[in-house]
Amino acid sequence: MAFTAVGLAKTSQNPSVVAFSLCVETFLHATKPLNVARRLNSGELKTLPADAPLGFVAANLHTPLRDAQGSPKQGTWEIALGLAVRDKLRSGDLYLSESRKHGQFWNLVYEDTRWAGEREQGYARLSLPSQAQPVLQHLELELGRVAGQAREGLPANPFASVHNGRFKFRRPDALEVPDGTKQLRHVFESSLQKVRIEHLLRQVDVWCHFTEALRSSAKDALPKNVLLAALIAHGTNLGISAMGHSAEGITVEMLRYASQWFLNEETLKAANKILVDYHHRLPLASAWGTGQRSSSDGQRFAVRQSSLLGSFYPRYFGYYDQAITVYTHTSDQMSTFYNQVISCRSRESLYVLSGLLLNDTILQPQRHHVDTGGYTEHLFALCSLLGIEFMPRIKDLIDQQLYKLDRDSYYGELDALFRGAVDGDLICEQWDQMVRLAVALKNRNAPPEVVVQRLASAGPADRLSKALTAYGRIIKTIYILRYIHEEPLRRSVQLQLNRGEHRHTLAKWLFFANRGELRDADVNEIMNKTSCLSLLSNAAVIWNTIHMQKVLDQLRAAGQTVPDEDLARNWPLLHAHIIPNGMYDFSIC
Repeated sequence: MAFTAVGLAKTSQNPSVVAFSLCVETFLHATKPLNVARRLNSGELKTLPADAPLGFVAANLHTPLRDAQGSPKQGTWEIALGLAVRDKLRSGDLYLSESRKHGQFWNLVYEDTRWAGEREQGYARLSLPSQAQPVLQHLELELGRVAGQAREGLPANPFASVHNGRFKFRRPDALEVPDGTKQLRHVFESSLQKVRIEHLLRQVDVWCHFTEALRSSAKDALPKNVLLAALIAHGTNLGISAMGHSAEGITVEMLRYASQWFLNEETLKAANKILVDYHHRLPLASAWGTGQRSSSDGQRFAVRQSSLLGSFYPRYFGYYDQAITVYTHTSDQMSTFYNQVISCRSRESLYVLSGLLLNDTILQPQRHHVDTGGYTEHLFALCSLLGIEFMPRIKDLIDQQLYKLDRDSYYGELDALFRGAVDGDLICEQWDQMVRLAVALKNRNAPPEVVVQRLASAGPADRLSKALTAYGRIIKTIYILRYIHEEPLRRSVQLQLNRGEHRHTLAKWLFFANRGELRDADVNEIMNKTSCLSLLSNAAVIWNTIHMQKVLDQLRAAGQTVPDEDLARNWPLLHAHIIPNGMYDFSIC
């Protein structure tokens, strides 16, 4: 077991005070086993000493740690040490000096001297006051307002009621699809002509020239037919070998060359930006939204070979097949503006901010929706500081606790639902550090998933994490009260999440080959495939939008009235007319 340079983490709880996050005893527990591991790895020690330190070992490993003679087993000891180091790296208690993901926390975010120089500009960029008190006063007024509305609306509320000091909820009705909406959908479905995926891509490229982003600085430009064939080979999961035998004039060597030099994270992201921006400017796109609302959700794909990200997911794939999650951010205009490949074991909430903050498209969502697995109280806090309305669908609403800012506040019939009051003094104490963290995220100083993971793994003594939890609890309480009282809000959450689910259906249709199973174990290969899939689905959205506009123009020219509410529920995610398989014809490209 090899280790690089490991150090103690320092947390800057106050600009004038730098406190070590580990006490002397923890330091000794951390360094002694690492020194033993280094000596074992170098060969200085042949076997694990009988007096090897064991204080770091998790409780569930105490029994299998020792052999029949009571001596520690080296293999089990090393596994226990690896797990302990992993947990300490995640929490930030230990750091790797040269690592971007596991470096010292405040150096990843904002080093003290740099923050001192950029503090004023950072507060201005987020439009936040220099002290927490005005924010807390505003939240107190907002909490009183929404609590009053929720309380007064309870007698006529068809969704929620209060019995014996607890909420009681009725299952929300599914969103109804009016007959006019269904009829218009049938018109669109029957009017969209069959189109092969390569012809669709070629036409979309004529409109917006997205292939111009697929360039290599070290190589000459490739013919468009080769680029399109490579995109389809990866985006449909067909693979370059099968594509090389399914398209006349396209060889496996051409596709391999294109994949190696022209399809990478940077070029695919740039091409996808062209597609998203182009679609946003189409007149019909505004019928579905402004691009200021979005959602994120995970879609699972089976993985044939063992992969670093692959994990067992019995709910959908049984106990023998591994899977990965493609975590996708979708706008209210149905375009996909960000996607990540993550492990099915990972909580999706770690990756929500990545799509919102690393998005380079023209879309800058101000309201974001997730399902139950995509929210935490830290996310409520961070989104609020970043100026984003975080609006999840919370499955276990009945078990949620409400929190006050002022312990003496009284909310009538709802008062029994409040668990207690958050520590406002702690929020005031940590306000500068909270804003410092939010500014660093806004300026892309650190990977958002790393920051969220550190906060989630922080120990109970971490005051910044506790302050963000307290702040997030107030934001969440206000949101829950609004969600309970405002039916339009509940419907908007459900509607946007439905859009994400329908986009998954389109992606599944396009990703047809090998039964939708990923055959590559390499993480970069998997990421390239899913990025190509996003590109194909966005091209399909553009093609559908333009042809739906033509159908709409014909209907209106014939004197038919198309209500806006019916048009708003007919999305450009239709896919039955798209032919992704068969023999491919790139001769017209």
